[in-house]
Amino acid sequence: MTHKREIQGNVVKIAGNKTATIVVERRVMHPRYHKVVKKFKNYLIHDENNELKVGDEVVAVECRPLSKTKSFRLKSVVKGAE
Repeated sequence: MTHKREIQGNVVKIAGNKTATIVVERRVMHPRYHKVVKKFKNYLIHDENNELKVGDEVVAVECRPLSKTKSFRLKSVVKGAE
């Protein structure tokens, strides 16, 4: 059984039909200054039912490539947008 990567982030954009862009924040130690810095990366995720809105906090799971840039699908919505 293979382990699928899970990422958690906030929806920043609805990028077309059945696609949303999420931003994932990581906190890493800077190699020279030994200070914790935030790093951000955007991922495109597949939203089959078009249920996401900007501001939602979601969990996405890795899947087969659905397009050139889309390799994650929506698993669950942790917190809805206000």
